[in-house]
Amino acid sequence: MFPHKLTDHRAFGVAQAMLEGFNRHYRLFRATSAAAKARFEQRDWHGQQHAQAQRIEFYDQRVNEAVDRLRNEFRVDALSMDSWQQVKLHYIGLLTNHHQPELAETFFNSVTAKLLHRSYFNNDFIFVRPAISTEYIENDKPAAVPTYRAYYPTRETLHETMVRMVHNFQLRAPFENLDRDVAAVLEALQARVNLRFAEWRLRANFQIQVLSSLFYRNKGAYLVGKVINGFTEIPMCLPLVYDDGGQLRIDAALFHEDDLLLVFSFARAYFMVDMEIPSAYVQFLRALMPRKPRSEIYSALGLQKQGKNIFYRDFLYHLRHSSDAFRIAPGIKGMVMLVFDLPSYPYVFKVIKDYYPPQKDTTREQIKGKYLLVKQHDRVGRMADTLEYSNVAFPRHRFEDELIAELKQFCGSQVEEDGDRIVIRHLYIERRMIPLNIYLQDASEQGDGGAIERAVVEYGNAIKDLVAANIFPGDMLWKNFGVTRHGKVVFYDYDEIEYITDCNFRRVPEPRTEEEEMSGEIWYHVGPKDVFPETFGPFLLGNPGVREVFMKHHAELLDAGFWQTHKDRIKAGHVHDVFPYDPGKRFAPPRVDLANAAAAATAAPAAEAAAD
Repeated sequence: MFPHKLTDHRAFGVAQAMLEGFNRHYRLFRATSAAAKARFEQRDWHGQQHAQAQRIEFYDQRVNEAVDRLRNEFRVDALSMDSWQQVKLHYIGLLTNHHQPELAETFFNSVTAKLLHRSYFNNDFIFVRPAISTEYIENDKPAAVPTYRAYYPTRETLHETMVRMVHNFQLRAPFENLDRDVAAVLEALQARVNLRFAEWRLRANFQIQVLSSLFYRNKGAYLVGKVINGFTEIPMCLPLVYDDGGQLRIDAALFHEDDLLLVFSFARAYFMVDMEIPSAYVQFLRALMPRKPRSEIYSALGLQKQGKNIFYRDFLYHLRHSSDAFRIAPGIKGMVMLVFDLPSYPYVFKVIKDYYPPQKDTTREQIKGKYLLVKQHDRVGRMADTLEYSNVAFPRHRFEDELIAELKQFCGSQVEEDGDRIVIRHLYIERRMIPLNIYLQDASEQGDGGAIERAVVEYGNAIKDLVAANIFPGDMLWKNFGVTRHGKVVFYDYDEIEYITDCNFRRVPEPRTEEEEMSGEIWYHVGPKDVFPETFGPFLLGNPGVREVFMKHHAELLDAGFWQTHKDRIKAGHVHDVFPYDPGKRFAPPRVDLANAAAAATAAPAAEAAAD
């Protein structure tokens, strides 16, 4: 119950200090995101990577600052529960007309969770449910930049409109040939709608809406919008990249929801986007990708704490409307993580075990550090994003007895029984995928050679993408990779990952004696960072069918020279290119004749990319 009167004069000061802490956080977050434009113009790829990793740390830094301020200035540890309720009421009042109220509510929760016992984690004290609507928030300042711009090609051609649309972003870098690129974009659009542009312009409301900020990630910038004609809306994403001569070009034209799902995949790094009203961006993007949860869209925009908050609200909602039990996840049990799931829910829950077998020379803190590394690194579409939570309470009756026993045996320090609840002190949540070893086993039992070949080729491609991104997976066994519902192979076991540049790739030395040659033990010295790629084969390629495909497409992965070459390139400063869309949709030079390309596109439209 909320108090009827606001009687504690300190409550308003506490609420105001909390909001000031959030405002500082978002000011710094937005400044770093806005600076991505200059880094892109200067092709400062290492600076972009550094800013991406640094920005992830901003939130926890500001939360800790706010906690320290509240304790030092307001002695909040001595506040009564009635006063804490008043703090929340004052905070709600301060959010009237705020442009990021949902983010500010989440910040309030984060600060309060560090000050109150979890027994107070209910809607009287924190924002279990949102209190401020994010519908129709507008920036009413005269010079404010709108969330999106609308273009109406009436007095000019559609080609001229698109050229103007690109120029309006005022990138301080020359385009190699923007007219050529726009012509290719319009041909792709024509192939998509299979209509003459003249018929489209007959609609009174024909328009193109484009979000006002470009989306920056890795070495690319993405123009995101939609084409509207009558009651038809078509998503649009135009990736901008540099050619070898340092000039800009439009690299592709993406006009399908599946294309955007790939670009905004959960296995990719967060975007840098300059947003005054993030909820308006989320609403716009949700219209382009209705199958994408709002939590994942917030995370893709770099607002991963808000994504976590919405995800958890959705999870609680799912629990209320389901009745199945949590169980030990199917598959080979891990040596470091205990993994469980809820059959009706498309995610898995991972808890770090209390102890590990001798071959796993690691600690809890080192494992958490590996997961943080992945969070801060470019995941290149090959490493699943993780959501990290503390003190999560589950209903005890929803857990199978076998799972409870395993949690107590292997994760006793992380599990607490609190009445009718099981509280897990620290866990990770990831998107559920089919473990690759199970996928291959099922395909083998069904005699589906095509599925085996596709999966093994994807597996090798996943490793090569990780190598290009300076990531050595460590444990490359099939069970540590998963297959998404559309056949994409993604890595999800991070406790042994290392930077490629920190590894020492070696060939197995020639034996010096017959005893060494016949020895069943390793007779040569192995350092802590030494890797011998030729030894991967016996662990990975026991199945003859798998071995044949692997050696046909990825034999170089067993050669130390392959790894060392990439290590040398990365150390020399090379930053890899990442194209999160179907390579067949790239306008990669050399260009083909546009008229012939249009005819070919009409005769045989390109296949849609599979959604991630």
